[in-house]
Amino acid sequence: MEKRKTVLITGAKGFLGKNLVCELLNRYKDTLSILEYDLDNSPRELEEYLQAADFVFHLAGVNRPQTEEEFAAGNTGLTERLLFSLTAQGRATPFLLSSSIQAERDNAYGLSKKGAEDAAFAYGKETGAPVFVYRLPNLFGKWCRPNYNSAVATFCHNIARGLPVTVTDPSILMRLCYIDDVVNAFISAMEGCVTPGTDGFCQVQPVHKVTLSQIVDTLSFFRESRQSLLVPDMDDAFVKKLYSTYLSHLPEAEFSYPLKMNTDHRGSFTEFLKTAGQGQVSVNISKPHITKGNHWHHTKNEKFLVVSGQGVIRFRKIGEEKIIEYAVSGEKLEVVDIPVGYTHNIENTGDSDMVTIMWANESFDPQHPDTYFLEV
Repeated sequence: MEKRKTVLITGAKGFLGKNLVCELLNRYKDTLSILEYDLDNSPRELEEYLQAADFVFHLAGVNRPQTEEEFAAGNTGLTERLLFSLTAQGRATPFLLSSSIQAERDNAYGLSKKGAEDAAFAYGKETGAPVFVYRLPNLFGKWCRPNYNSAVATFCHNIARGLPVTVTDPSILMRLCYIDDVVNAFISAMEGCVTPGTDGFCQVQPVHKVTLSQIVDTLSFFRESRQSLLVPDMDDAFVKKLYSTYLSHLPEAEFSYPLKMNTDHRGSFTEFLKTAGQGQVSVNISKPHITKGNHWHHTKNEKFLVVSGQGVIRFRKIGEEKIIEYAVSGEKLEVVDIPVGYTHNIENTGDSDMVTIMWANESFDPQHPDTYFLEV
C-alpha cells in the first residue's frame, strides 16, 4: 500500500495558505495529510512537522511589522530556520517558497524576502532537493483581508458598502495574480510538474496588468449592476475573477437584492439579467386563465421556458390564418423558440400561477421596442 504523503504549510491561516489548504483537501482528502503551521503553533510543533513533511509549502512571512528588524526575523530568519532543520534530516525534502516581486527592491521588506530566496536556493544546491521559488506580484481573490496589504481587497470591501476609495494616481499599473491560479501552480509544483526557469524562479500565469482606475471603474460597475441588471463581460478573464472576488466581499446582510416587478391583474413581468450583447432574461408570472402577448417582432426573438404551471403557446404567421399550438408545463421542461414574423401569445390553462423564464436576444429599448400588437 502506497505511503500517505504529508505536506507542511506554514502560514496556513493566511490568505494564500487558507486557499491552498482548502484546494488540497478538495483534491487529496483521502491521500494527503496536511500539517498546518501558523502563529498559534509552537516552535516544537514546527520541528515535529518538518520531520514528518514530504513537501513543504513555506508561505509564512512578515509584511506589516512594528519595526523593520522584524522583516529580517520573520522572512529571512524563519526561512533559514526551516531549511537548517530540513538539511539536518538529510532527506532532501522538496521546498516551495512564496516570495514577492518586492525582493527586487532595496528596502527592508525586499531585502528580507531576497534573503529568504537565497537561503532556499542554497538549500537546494547543498541537498539536491527540488526548490520552487515564486516571486509573486499582488494577489487577489476570496478571503483576502481589506485594509491590510491588498488594494483590490480594500476597493472591493469599500465599494460593496458604498464607502469612498482613495486613488492617488489612477494610472498606476498593477500586476495581479488570481488566488486560484497561484494555488494551481503550487499544487503542480508539489506534483512534480513544474520546472524553474533559467533564472531559478517559477512563474504563475496569467499575470493581469490593469490600472488602478480600471479596477475601481470595474468594481463600481459591479455595484451598479444590481440596478442596471447588466452582467459583466465574463469573456474577460480578469473581469470574471474580479467579479468573483467582489462578491466574496459583499456584506452578509446584503447577498440579496430586490427586482422591480411590473404587476397588474394578469400577473407580473420582471427583468432579471441584461447583457451588453447577449440579450436579457426575464421572469413572467401569469394568473390562471390569463393570456399574455398577442404581438410580433421583426428582428427580436425570444425563448420561453415554463418552469411551473401549465399553458399553451400559440403562433400565427403574419398574413396567414393557421394557428400553431405548443402545450407547455413545469412538469416537462421544454424550450419554445419564438420566431420573428409570427404573432404569438401564451395562455395559462391551469388553476395556479404559471411561471415562465423568458430570454430575448436584445435588451428592451423603449425607443425601438420592435413589438407590434396583433391578435393570434
